[in-house]
Amino acid sequence: MPHAQTKGLPKLPVPPLRQTCERYLATLEPIVSKEELEHTRQLVQEFLKGGVGERLQKGLERRARKTDNWLSEWWVQSAYLDCRMPVAVYTSPGVVLPRMHFEDRQGQMRFAAKLIAGVLDFKKLIDSENLPVEYLSGKPLCMDQYYKILCSCRIPGPKRDTVVHYTHGKMAPTHITVVHNFQFFVLDVYNSDGTPLTVDQIYMQLEKVLNSSLQANKEPIGILTSQHRNTWGKAYSNLIKDKTNKESVRAIQKSIFTVCLDAPMPRVSDELYLSRVAAQMLHGGGARWNSGNRWFDKTLQFIVGEDGTCGLVYEHAPAEGPPIVFLIDYVVKYMRNIEMLRSPMVPLAMPQKLRFSITSEIKRDIEKAKQNMNIMVHDLDVKVLMFSHFGKNLPKQHSLSPDAFVQMALQLAYFRMYNICCSTYESASLRMFKYGRTDAIRSTTVDSLGFVQAMQDPTKQVKMNLECCIINVESAIHGQAIDRHLLGLRMQSIVDLTSMPGIFMDTSYAVAHHFNLSTSQVGSKTDCVMCFGPMVPDGYGVCYNPMDEHINIAITAFNSCEETNAASFAQAVEDALLDMRALLEDTARTRQ
Repeated sequence: MPHAQTKGLPKLPVPPLRQTCERYLATLEPIVSKEELEHTRQLVQEFLKGGVGERLQKGLERRARKTDNWLSEWWVQSAYLDCRMPVAVYTSPGVVLPRMHFEDRQGQMRFAAKLIAGVLDFKKLIDSENLPVEYLSGKPLCMDQYYKILCSCRIPGPKRDTVVHYTHGKMAPTHITVVHNFQFFVLDVYNSDGTPLTVDQIYMQLEKVLNSSLQANKEPIGILTSQHRNTWGKAYSNLIKDKTNKESVRAIQKSIFTVCLDAPMPRVSDELYLSRVAAQMLHGGGARWNSGNRWFDKTLQFIVGEDGTCGLVYEHAPAEGPPIVFLIDYVVKYMRNIEMLRSPMVPLAMPQKLRFSITSEIKRDIEKAKQNMNIMVHDLDVKVLMFSHFGKNLPKQHSLSPDAFVQMALQLAYFRMYNICCSTYESASLRMFKYGRTDAIRSTTVDSLGFVQAMQDPTKQVKMNLECCIINVESAIHGQAIDRHLLGLRMQSIVDLTSMPGIFMDTSYAVAHHFNLSTSQVGSKTDCVMCFGPMVPDGYGVCYNPMDEHINIAITAFNSCEETNAASFAQAVEDALLDMRALLEDTARTRQ
């Protein structure tokens, strides 16, 4: 779907082969043993000199000439659509919005109505292609992802999923789905003349939805979407054999977005509140709570609880965090300024309840999904750290990048806990390029290792050396990082049906891709917290939002891993940030 806004954007380059090989070896230095590094050095030499690397590189360059973006399709397949783990917890990020001051259904419906109106107002920008182009370092960014987050849905397949997108032509969807007590409804949000319903009208429609879904003993059909993808793929093809089911599922897939009206959750202390809500956004809290009140394949699901919790969860295949955060900022601002005016009493049709006919086999699938979801809920360890001592203004005063500052604190915290460095992934945007998605910034470098070792050694004078991080960021956003290039070479080798080069079969390659720290900075104007699960069973997921005077940090781990603990790591991160501030202040004093 070429929008006017993607015209004129440069194509993603294929980095020089030798550069990637050299940077790959440099990446390995702090994370593998000397012997492993030596072995890999030989494999890399062979790859470069023996003609194999050259041949694959030429294939990639040919692909780059023939396509708009040599990487994006391969990336979305390998990172998302081919991945068979559940989307809940493993790939779909959650966002916690600031706590609302309502604790009843009226407040819940009022808030949801304003929120829906705000998203529809945002949709106007999309439909008219009037979305302001974003810039990074003075360069325009690809806005394509914005056009993929509404009216889209993931569809399970036996081996690979697909994403469908329903915005073309006259048949563009005019409804959203609302789910309450595990029951799905189609809610038309436009009048016959094409104008969106007012907040007041949406409120009245939501009231009808709530009143016709009061019984809480319904089969949670939506919980099926939280399963392992192959399991869900089988259950899905079985489910849609029935015509009624197929139509109901289509209605959910085609809807503009979904709103989940959640039941209240057990109360927790204020200190634990954000961590609990972050978990609720990721998985719904378990089968007896709100995990069945979702359709996890849906790209965008807003969650509004009767107890004032609100946020969203999004399916990651169509888009990254920044477009989602832009939408949140837009909607939050809209909701602040909107008043609920009484609308003229136009009689509106009753929102249609989606029917599902549930066979004994589907009931078994649902039971299995409930069990697996509860295991997942018990396994996920979430800690939200509201770091209140300072925010991004502090590193800025010392002419340091706030992002690099937080990344170094994560390196220090990890090293202090484990006395070792690990592969660290930070996502970097490739949106300077047409249809660009992400590449990886690898924050663990020889310099970062030197820094954390020096911080641990009382005899050493430590300099704050964040240049290494910043250089990596710069090269990543300009398409010169190594991870996607290596993926491309590997995919090219599969396409060519040749034997897999040794460099990809090597233990170093596996270590380099075992990201014990999977991190992302998601900056928003709204004081929200984004979170996602760890990338590996013995790792951490760390998402942070540096505000001016505080930093929101969400940390996840798995309870099934003895070595990891989200709260301990959060404490280590807090200590590291404070020690780094002390270091900055000492350095400033000695300069004077």
